[in-house]
Amino acid sequence: MSQSNETLYSISVRIRKMENLHIVFWLLKDISWCMIWKELGIAMVVPTLSVAIWIAWKNRGIVSELMHNLAIVFWITANGYWMTSEFFEFDEGIVWGNITGKHMAMIPFITGAAILLYYYAVQRPKEIRRHRKVTM
Repeated sequence: MSQSNETLYSISVRIRKMENLHIVFWLLKDISWCMIWKELGIAMVVPTLSVAIWIAWKNRGIVSELMHNLAIVFWITANGYWMTSEFFEFDEGIVWGNITGKHMAMIPFITGAAILLYYYAVQRPKEIRRHRKVTM
Protein backbone atom coordinates (compact mmCIF):
# COMPACT_ATOMS: atom_id res chain seq x y z
CA MET A 1 0.00 0.00 0.00
CA SER A 2 1.45 3.36 -0.99
CA GLN A 3 1.19 6.45 1.17
CA SER A 4 -0.19 9.60 -0.39
CA ASN A 5 1.40 12.97 0.26
CA GLU A 6 -1.99 14.63 -0.03
CA THR A 7 -3.37 16.41 2.98
CA LEU A 8 -6.58 14.92 4.31
CA TYR A 9 -9.47 17.37 4.37
CA SER A 10 -12.50 16.80 6.52
CA ILE A 11 -15.44 18.83 7.71
CA SER A 12 -17.63 18.36 10.72
CA VAL A 13 -20.87 16.42 10.48
CA ARG A 14 -22.70 19.57 11.61
CA ILE A 15 -21.38 21.60 8.68
CA ARG A 16 -22.08 18.74 6.23
CA LYS A 17 -25.68 18.53 7.48
CA MET A 18 -26.09 22.28 7.05
CA GLU A 19 -24.68 22.05 3.52
CA ASN A 20 -27.21 19.35 2.71
CA LEU A 21 -30.04 21.41 4.19
CA HIS A 22 -28.76 24.36 2.19
CA ILE A 23 -29.25 22.34 -1.01
CA VAL A 24 -32.87 21.65 -0.01
CA PHE A 25 -33.50 25.37 0.58
CA TRP A 26 -31.83 26.29 -2.71
CA LEU A 27 -33.88 23.76 -4.66
CA LEU A 28 -37.11 24.96 -3.07
CA LYS A 29 -36.19 28.54 -4.00
CA ASP A 30 -35.47 27.63 -7.61
CA ILE A 31 -38.52 25.38 -7.95
CA SER A 32 -40.62 28.25 -6.60
CA TRP A 33 -39.04 30.57 -9.14
CA CYS A 34 -39.77 28.16 -11.97
CA MET A 35 -43.37 27.64 -10.81
CA ILE A 36 -43.84 31.38 -10.10
CA TRP A 37 -44.65 30.76 -6.44
CA LYS A 38 -43.63 34.27 -5.41
CA GLU A 39 -44.15 34.05 -1.66
CA LEU A 40 -42.32 30.75 -1.21
CA GLY A 41 -39.54 31.74 -3.61
CA ILE A 42 -38.85 35.01 -1.82
CA ALA A 43 -39.20 33.37 1.59
CA MET A 44 -36.64 30.70 0.62
CA VAL A 45 -34.00 33.33 -0.18
CA VAL A 46 -33.66 34.06 3.55
CA PRO A 47 -32.71 30.55 4.76
CA THR A 48 -30.72 29.79 1.60
CA LEU A 49 -28.63 32.93 1.96
CA SER A 50 -28.42 32.65 5.77
CA VAL A 51 -27.06 29.11 5.63
CA ALA A 52 -24.59 30.08 2.89
CA ILE A 53 -23.28 32.91 5.08
CA TRP A 54 -23.11 30.58 8.10
CA ILE A 55 -21.15 27.98 6.10
CA ALA A 56 -18.73 30.65 4.85
CA TRP A 57 -18.23 31.89 8.41
CA LYS A 58 -17.66 28.40 9.79
CA ASN A 59 -15.11 27.67 7.05
CA ARG A 60 -13.29 30.99 7.36
CA GLY A 61 -10.15 29.28 8.66
CA ILE A 62 -9.59 27.50 5.33
CA VAL A 63 -8.97 30.13 2.66
CA SER A 64 -10.08 27.92 -0.23
CA GLU A 65 -13.36 27.05 1.49
CA LEU A 66 -13.97 30.65 2.51
CA MET A 67 -13.42 31.97 -1.02
CA HIS A 68 -15.67 29.35 -2.63
CA ASN A 69 -18.37 29.82 -0.02
CA LEU A 70 -18.26 33.61 -0.42
CA ALA A 71 -18.71 33.10 -4.16
CA ILE A 72 -21.78 31.00 -3.35
CA VAL A 73 -23.12 33.76 -1.07
CA PHE A 74 -22.83 36.25 -3.94
CA TRP A 75 -24.30 33.73 -6.40
CA ILE A 76 -27.38 33.24 -4.20
CA THR A 77 -27.66 37.00 -3.74
CA ALA A 78 -27.62 37.52 -7.52
CA ASN A 79 -29.98 34.63 -8.08
CA GLY A 80 -32.43 35.87 -5.44
CA TYR A 81 -32.36 39.39 -6.85
CA TRP A 82 -32.91 38.12 -10.39
CA MET A 83 -35.85 35.99 -9.24
CA THR A 84 -37.34 38.95 -7.37
CA SER A 85 -36.89 41.22 -10.38
CA GLU A 86 -38.90 38.77 -12.47
CA PHE A 87 -41.57 38.26 -9.82
CA PHE A 88 -42.15 42.01 -9.48
CA GLU A 89 -41.64 42.65 -13.20
CA PHE A 90 -38.80 45.15 -12.99
CA ASP A 91 -36.41 42.76 -14.74
CA GLU A 92 -37.01 44.41 -18.12
CA GLY A 93 -37.15 47.98 -16.81
CA ILE A 94 -34.31 50.22 -17.97
CA VAL A 95 -31.97 51.26 -15.18
CA TRP A 96 -29.43 53.14 -17.29
CA GLY A 97 -28.65 52.99 -21.02
CA ASN A 98 -29.23 49.40 -22.10
CA ILE A 99 -28.96 48.03 -18.56
CA THR A 100 -32.16 46.50 -17.23
CA GLY A 101 -33.22 45.50 -13.75
CA LYS A 102 -32.19 41.92 -14.46
CA HIS A 103 -28.70 43.04 -15.48
CA MET A 104 -28.18 44.44 -11.98
CA ALA A 105 -27.80 40.83 -10.85
CA MET A 106 -24.44 40.91 -12.63
CA ILE A 107 -22.99 42.95 -9.77
CA PRO A 108 -23.07 40.10 -7.23
CA PHE A 109 -22.39 37.49 -9.96
CA ILE A 110 -19.22 39.35 -10.97
CA THR A 111 -18.26 39.91 -7.33
CA GLY A 112 -18.40 36.13 -6.72
CA ALA A 113 -16.43 35.44 -9.89
CA ALA A 114 -13.84 38.08 -8.89
CA ILE A 115 -13.37 36.40 -5.51
CA LEU A 116 -12.64 33.09 -7.25
CA LEU A 117 -10.41 34.77 -9.83
CA TYR A 118 -8.40 36.32 -6.99
CA TYR A 119 -8.20 32.97 -5.22
CA TYR A 120 -6.97 31.04 -8.26
CA ALA A 121 -4.74 33.77 -9.69
CA VAL A 122 -3.16 35.08 -6.46
CA GLN A 123 -3.94 33.12 -3.30
CA ARG A 124 -3.75 29.53 -4.60
CA PRO A 125 -0.33 29.99 -6.24
CA LYS A 126 0.94 31.37 -2.90
CA GLU A 127 -0.44 28.32 -1.11
CA ILE A 128 1.22 25.98 -3.60
CA ARG A 129 4.60 27.75 -3.24
CA ARG A 130 4.31 27.67 0.57
CA HIS A 131 3.42 23.95 0.50
CA ARG A 132 6.39 23.17 -1.77
CA LYS A 133 8.77 24.96 0.64
CA VAL A 134 7.41 23.01 3.61
CA THR A 135 7.64 19.60 1.89
CA MET A 136 11.13 20.12 0.46
